[in-house]
Amino acid sequence: MDKPKALVMLEDGTYFWGRSFTITGETYGEIVFNTGMTGYQEILTDPSYYGQIVTMTYPLIGNYGINSEDMESERIQVAGFIVREYQPFYSNWRAEKSLGEWLIENNVLAVEGIDTRALTRHLRLYGSMKGGITTETLDPKKFLEKIKESPDYVGRDLVQYVTCKEPYYYGKQGKERLTTFKGEAKYKIAVLDCGLKFNQLRLFVERDAECLVFPCYTSADEILAHNPDGIFLSNGPGDPAPLQHIVNTVKQLLGKKPIFGICLGHQILGQALGATTYKLKFGHRGINHPVLNLINKKVEITSQNHGFCVKKEELPKDTVITHVNLNDDTLEGIFVPDLRAMSVQYHPENAPGPHDSVYLFDSFLKLVEGKVENIYP
Repeated sequence: MDKPKALVMLEDGTYFWGRSFTITGETYGEIVFNTGMTGYQEILTDPSYYGQIVTMTYPLIGNYGINSEDMESERIQVAGFIVREYQPFYSNWRAEKSLGEWLIENNVLAVEGIDTRALTRHLRLYGSMKGGITTETLDPKKFLEKIKESPDYVGRDLVQYVTCKEPYYYGKQGKERLTTFKGEAKYKIAVLDCGLKFNQLRLFVERDAECLVFPCYTSADEILAHNPDGIFLSNGPGDPAPLQHIVNTVKQLLGKKPIFGICLGHQILGQALGATTYKLKFGHRGINHPVLNLINKKVEITSQNHGFCVKKEELPKDTVITHVNLNDDTLEGIFVPDLRAMSVQYHPENAPGPHDSVYLFDSFLKLVEGKVENIYP
């Protein structure tokens, strides 16, 4: 089968030629890179990537196929996918279909034959930026005009596109159409869905918790009416600054129930405490980012996916900084004992990636039990 010629272009005019291994068409978004050698299915279904075109730095993608168990949401979330070489002949006992087949079924434009090393180096030098992929507008000048007219990534509320539409229950039987806790588990956790990953819910259930998942625009009163033992703020896509409606909800929840935030949830908690956020040059995306736990002085290898960060110098004095990034010293974790609130910037739910930080779910459940000392191992 002939693969259509494709053009990948950044808003600064830099472009690359490749071939589509899925569909024809055009797509736009912020072009970013991920350094993970594995985990492309989890990356593609992570709602945090909504509105982004993901470039994989590992040169061979697709060799272990796709399976239904490794989905991190109900659909593919990325705006497009860029690889150096696509491998249609997969080999894995769990695989059900090829990556290309799955992307075609979901109408996702993906290209191969791109010099992903050169593209990544460019993004590292000049920062993540808007861009696009096309098999139709193959005149670079004309396509650049379209890219400049496409929506900006910064300043937009993207959470509204990935949050659930109505509350649901998640327990030992998985997802159920219920709007109240069953009372069958030790802990009752209310989840504010800003674009959560399924493995976060699975890890709570493994620890004898049941989850009631709420859309991101749910009021604090509605959440508290269910009398949860704790509140979880999930990850999600985009710029945290425009999400003041969610920040205000969290402000009303602070001090009333223990709170645990991951990634975007961390940024929302940081804003609720009075800090602001800023955009990183090219972000942290991969499964090998070193983070120092300042409590026990251990280094954790973490999975990360974020382009924004909380300004740690703006946090209240009673905020304990628990984790920092060893690559750039950016803020990676906080704890406010008096409010029983904690959060981390990275993804401890190990999907994809290392298991070093899974203990944080246990730390949060210690908060739920009323403990505030020695919650970090």
